[in-house]
Amino acid sequence: LSPDRAHAGGLAALRAAGGRIASAEAGDRTVRGAALVVDGIVGIGGKGGLRPDAEALVKAARSGRALIVSVDLPSGVDANSGEVRGTAVRADATVTFGAYKPGLLIDPAREHTGALRLIDIGLEPFLPRRPDAEALQHADVGALLPRPQAESDKYRRGVVGVVAGSARYPGAALLAVAGALHGGAGAVRYAGPAADAVVSRFPETLVTTGPPAKAGRVQAWVVGPGVGDDAAARRALDDVLASDVPVLVDADGLRLLTAETLRARDAETVLTPHAGEAAALLGASRAHVEATRLTSARELAERYGVTALLKGSTTVVASGHRAVRVNPTGTPWLATAGSGDVLSGLTGSLLAAGLTGRDAASVGAYLHGLAARSLGAAPLTAMGVADALRGVWGEVGAR
Repeated sequence: LSPDRAHAGGLAALRAAGGRIASAEAGDRTVRGAALVVDGIVGIGGKGGLRPDAEALVKAARSGRALIVSVDLPSGVDANSGEVRGTAVRADATVTFGAYKPGLLIDPAREHTGALRLIDIGLEPFLPRRPDAEALQHADVGALLPRPQAESDKYRRGVVGVVAGSARYPGAALLAVAGALHGGAGAVRYAGPAADAVVSRFPETLVTTGPPAKAGRVQAWVVGPGVGDDAAARRALDDVLASDVPVLVDADGLRLLTAETLRARDAETVLTPHAGEAAALLGASRAHVEATRLTSARELAERYGVTALLKGSTTVVASGHRAVRVNPTGTPWLATAGSGDVLSGLTGSLLAAGLTGRDAASVGAYLHGLAARSLGAAPLTAMGVADALRGVWGEVGAR
């Protein structure tokens, strides 16, 4: 773009290898006819979108048939946050060096990255010991999965309580319970108006139509999917939040929360909003949350004193000042009614089994995404994802 300001040694090496410098006019024609375009316009310190001269060349490259490979990161994306504040390269592949940059794993920048390959160039001794973001892999998740011991009984393995469903959304109760039953806990207690439907489909569930406090002993609660926003729902939420065990709040429950109530709790709380629900909690627009997924998840966790699992095209888990976790599994087919209810039940069951809020949210998201992927690139149902959890649990746990 600016040969007069290019690195002198690099420019000499290019020419020695047979490379040429094209004029601006010739550059447009060249990239339109190229088979391969290597994008090295902006490095990891770049801020904002591409400048007009770079934008014109990138558009020319995309109008042709060239494959675009970005060096370290697609030019125009934010390496640290994954934000895209203007025009950016959409690469077919990105070859990154030394370490993964958070922005390569988090949307919207992830959509610009294409196939991602890490090349080791010997930077590991110089990298910070505490990364800004991390993505769990099979071995990490397998090590965190709760496993019964010889002396285990259903109560020692953990009991999760589920408050979900209403006359308008009875299916939410069934889906949350389905996720919970496949989540590793020893037993599931259900408290709510769909008790008959739940025990008919899942006879192993312990049910009550009374308030959550009367349901019996639990090690964690899941509250919110499909409960509505009437007085009964508010009473149930207050009942659950007054308990001294970890609580996961999702869906309708998120609309009834206050920061003061959450900060008054001693036990862990996990919130699992999608972008629209997170926007309401933060007093922001949905578009803002979707454009700033990493910073929005961090803000949720800090403002409410919780573990925040922000669902969406990239699921992000933030908790305190620790590294944000970016979920590497999943599929766009998960954008279907009820899939979040299954995730809530699954994650709540992991909480009851003894995992921390951060680990339960991370492992839940990983298994949930893996279950969806196991069903193939085709339409799926939330109950289908719940049914697939057992298989992926065995796959990950066997490693």
